[in-house]
Amino acid sequence: MYDYVIVGAGSAGCVLAARLSEDPDVKVLLVEAGPADTSQNVHVPSAFGRLFRTRLDWDLDTHDEPNLNGRRIYLPRGRVLGGSSSINAMIYIRGNRADYDGWGQPGWSYDELLPYFLRAEDNERGASEYHGVGGPLGVSDSRSRNVMSTAFVDAALQAGYAANDDFNAAEQDGFGLYQVTQRNGRRSSAAVAYLHPAMSRPNLTVETNLQVHRVTFDGGRATGIIASRLDEELEIRAEREVIISAGAYNSPQLLQLSGIGPAGLLQALDVPVVLDQPLVGQNLQDHPHVMLVFAHSQPVSLLIAGDPKYGQEFEEHGTGPLTSNVGEAGGFFRSDDGLSAPDMQFLAGPVMFADGGLGAPTDHAISFGACLLTPASRGSVSIASGDPTAKAKVQHNYYDDDADMRAMVEGVRRGLEISRQRALSPYTERHVGAPASESDADLREHVRRATQTMYHPAGTCAMGTVVDAELRVQGVEGLRVVDASVMPTVVRGNTNAPTIAIAEKAADLILGRQAPAPVAVAAATA
Repeated sequence: MYDYVIVGAGSAGCVLAARLSEDPDVKVLLVEAGPADTSQNVHVPSAFGRLFRTRLDWDLDTHDEPNLNGRRIYLPRGRVLGGSSSINAMIYIRGNRADYDGWGQPGWSYDELLPYFLRAEDNERGASEYHGVGGPLGVSDSRSRNVMSTAFVDAALQAGYAANDDFNAAEQDGFGLYQVTQRNGRRSSAAVAYLHPAMSRPNLTVETNLQVHRVTFDGGRATGIIASRLDEELEIRAEREVIISAGAYNSPQLLQLSGIGPAGLLQALDVPVVLDQPLVGQNLQDHPHVMLVFAHSQPVSLLIAGDPKYGQEFEEHGTGPLTSNVGEAGGFFRSDDGLSAPDMQFLAGPVMFADGGLGAPTDHAISFGACLLTPASRGSVSIASGDPTAKAKVQHNYYDDDADMRAMVEGVRRGLEISRQRALSPYTERHVGAPASESDADLREHVRRATQTMYHPAGTCAMGTVVDAELRVQGVEGLRVVDASVMPTVVRGNTNAPTIAIAEKAADLILGRQAPAPVAVAAATA
C-alpha cells in the first residue's frame, strides 16, 4: 500500500516522485515500464539517436497520415527512467507568455508558472529575473559550438533576422545558440536531476520494467493499478491518489484501458466503461518539422565525433563534439508580420539528418529547418485493442487545416533564403532532397514528402475538458494526469522544460502547498 502511485518515470513522473517524497510522512511509488537509465548513450549527449528503436524507446508510429502522402511518421518516446528527457535533444525552451495566458486556466498564467521554471532551474549563467540557480535541472550553454552552428546564426542575421542570446527572457523572436539541459557536458535528464538524488529516501520506491495495464476503481474512485513484469501480474494499492504521467500518447491510452474514454470505442473492445469521456485522446497536437539538408566537403560535422581524441576530451573535460545536442542553433520568427507572437521555430544541427533520424549520416552536412509552433490541425490517440500491451493508434492529421500547410511553405522558403547567405556558403555545396522548385505547388509537395515530427506531442488529456485546473480527472476521484497531455494547446517551443514546470506546480497542488507568488516580468512577449 502506498499513498501515491505515479505511473511513468518521465519528465513529469521523476519530478513528482522527488517532490512528493520530500514529505517523510507519505509513501510514494514510481512505476516505469522500461529499465534504469544505465546506458552510456543516455548520458553522452550526441549519442541520443542511437537509442531510437531500442528497448529504451516505445517506438511508436503514426497511422497513415492523409496529408503526407499516406506516410507513417516515426514517434520516438523514452521507455526508461527519465522518459523522453533521457532520449531528447536537450533544448531548454519554455515557450511564449501567450501560450500560458491563452490556456485560460486559473493558476496557469505565465506569471503564475514562471516561479516553477525558476524553482526547477540551475542555470550556469546565474540568477536573474528570468532564470534560477540552485534547482535540480542543469541548464548550460553548449560545450560543442560547432562552427556550422555559429555560421547558421550568422546567416540568419545576414538574412535580416535579429540576434537573440536568450529565448527564455524578454523576447522570443530572433536567432542564436540554444541553452541545453546539461551539466558539465552530460545530459541532465529528469531522472539525473530529480530522481537519483531522491532514491535513497525510505519513503520512495521505484519499480522498473513494470508495465501498467490499467487503473483500478471502487465506486468511481481510483484505488490502484494492475501491472505486469514478464508474466507476473501485480495489483498495487494507492491510499490517496493514482497519478498518470505516461505522456501525451500513453496517458490517454491508459485512461481508455482503465475504462475512461469514448464509451462506444471501449464497448467495442470489451473494456468495461467506468466513465464515458469522449474527449480522452482527442486534441492531439504536435510540431511538424521540415528539414533542409546540405552536404559539403568540410570535415567539421558530427561524423568526426568517433575519433578517440574526442572521447578523451569528453571524459576529461566534458567538452567537444560528444557534448553536442545536435540541434545546437535556431530561432523563432513569424510566418506573417501580423501575428502577435512567433509561430515558427528553426533548428539547425551540424550533421546529416537522414530518414527521420533513423538513417546513418553518409556525408559531412548541415541540416536545418522550420517547425510549426501553433498548429491548427488536431489528431487523436485511441486504443486499437483491449490488450494493454498493444500499441495505441496515433493519428496526428498533420496539415489537416490548410493554414498549417501555408505557414510551413513559408518556413521552407525562409530556410532556403538563409541557405543562400554568405556565412553558410562553405557548407551548402549540395542540397540533398531539394524541392523541385520554389513554387507553391512544389513546396507543398516537398512538405508532404519531408515532414517529420519535432517530438512534441501534447493536449490529449487537456485541462478544461478531461482534467480540471488542478489536473484531477473530471468525473472520478483519486486520479490525476500530470504531463504534456494536460496542455490545452501545445507551447511555442520544446516541451521538456514546460512539462517539468507543470509537474513542479502539480506537486504543490497535490500536497496542498501554497503556490509561490507570481513573478511579473515582460518575458517572451511580442
